[in-house]
Amino acid sequence: MSDSPSALPPLQPLPPQAGAQHAPPAGREAVPAGVQDAWLVPRSWALVVAALAAGGLLASALLWQKLGTIQEELARRATESNAQAIEARTLARQAQDGTRDLTARLALQETRLGEVSLQRAQLEELMQSLSRSRDENLVVDVESDLRLAQQRALLTGSAEPLLAALKSADARLTRAAQPRLNPLQRAITRDIDRVKSASVTDVPALMLKLDEMARLVDELPLANDMAGTAVARPPVAPAPQAGAPAPGRSWLPGVDTRAVQAWAGRALGSLWFEASQLLRVSRIEQPEAALLAPEQGFFLRENLKLRLLNARLALLSRQSDAARADLLNASAWLARYFDASARKTQAAIGLLAQVQGQLKTTELPRLDETLAALATAAAGR
Repeated sequence: MSDSPSALPPLQPLPPQAGAQHAPPAGREAVPAGVQDAWLVPRSWALVVAALAAGGLLASALLWQKLGTIQEELARRATESNAQAIEARTLARQAQDGTRDLTARLALQETRLGEVSLQRAQLEELMQSLSRSRDENLVVDVESDLRLAQQRALLTGSAEPLLAALKSADARLTRAAQPRLNPLQRAITRDIDRVKSASVTDVPALMLKLDEMARLVDELPLANDMAGTAVARPPVAPAPQAGAPAPGRSWLPGVDTRAVQAWAGRALGSLWFEASQLLRVSRIEQPEAALLAPEQGFFLRENLKLRLLNARLALLSRQSDAARADLLNASAWLARYFDASARKTQAAIGLLAQVQGQLKTTELPRLDETLAALATAAAGR
C-alpha cells in the first residue's frame, strides 16, 4: 500500500446546501469552495490510513528485527564457519604433517625392508651356491669316473669297470642324500641292471688264450715234416747177464757167438733205420702241405702268428667279425699245413675252438641314460 494522495479515491463535491451550512465564521476570510472540499477526507479513510501506517510500521519493525536476527545468525554462522575452517586447516595441516611423517617412516621402513630382503636373497643365493657347488662337484666327479670307466671298458673289453664305477656313483649319491639327484640315482640303478644282464665277451681271457696259441705255433709240427715221424727200430739183442748159464760150444773155436749175434743185430738195425729214412710212404689229405718247402715253414708260422695278432687287435677294437674271420683262417691253416695227429696241434685247435665259442657279437652296454641324467643335473633343471 502507498500513502500518496493519488491513491485516494476522488472527492465528490458537496451539495450547495451542505456548503452553505458549514460557512466559515465571521471574521475569517472566505476560502474557495473547491479548494476546501479537496482537502477534506473522511474519518474512516483516515483511520484506515492510520491503521495501515501503523501496520506498516509494525511490519517494518518486525522485518527489521527478523533481519537483525538473520544477520546475527549469519554472523554467528560465519564466525563458526571461520572457526571450523581454521580448525579444518589446522587439522589438514596436522594431517599433512602426519602423512609426511608417515610417508618418511614408510619410505625408511621400505628401505630397510629392501635391505633385509636383499640380504636374505644374497644369503639364500650363497647357501644355494654352496649347496649347488657341492652337488655340481659331485656330478662332475661322477661323470668323469663314468667316462673313465667307459674308456677302460673299451680298452679291456670287460664290463667290470663300468659296473664298479656305477656302484661307486650310486654309493656316493646315497651318502649325499640330495632330493634333486634322485633321478640320477634311478638312472644309475637301471644302468647297473642293464650292465649285469648284458652278455659281454671276456676279452682278457680270450687274449690270454690267443697269446698261448701264439707261443705254441713255433712248436707245431708240419704235415710234411720228416723229422717228427717215429720210425720202428729193430729189436736189439739183450746183453748177457752175469748169472746167466754159459751157452753151448761154438762151431768156430775161439769165437764168441753171442757177441757176433749182438753185433749182427745192431748192424741190421742200423741198416734198416737208414733204409726207412730214405723212403717213407704217408697219406696227406691236403696237397698244398706236400708242396710246401721246408724253408717255407718259418714264413707259415709267422703268418699264422700275424693272423692271431690281427684277431687280438680286432678283439681290442670291438671288431668281432674281423676277429672271427682271422680265427677261421688260422683254424684252416692248422688243419691244412700242420700235422693234425700231433698232440700240440690238437691242443692248438682246441684253444682256437674255445676262443671262437666264447667270441660274441654283443657290444658293451652304453650308459646313455646315466649320462643324460648327469647333463640334466649339471644344468640345474
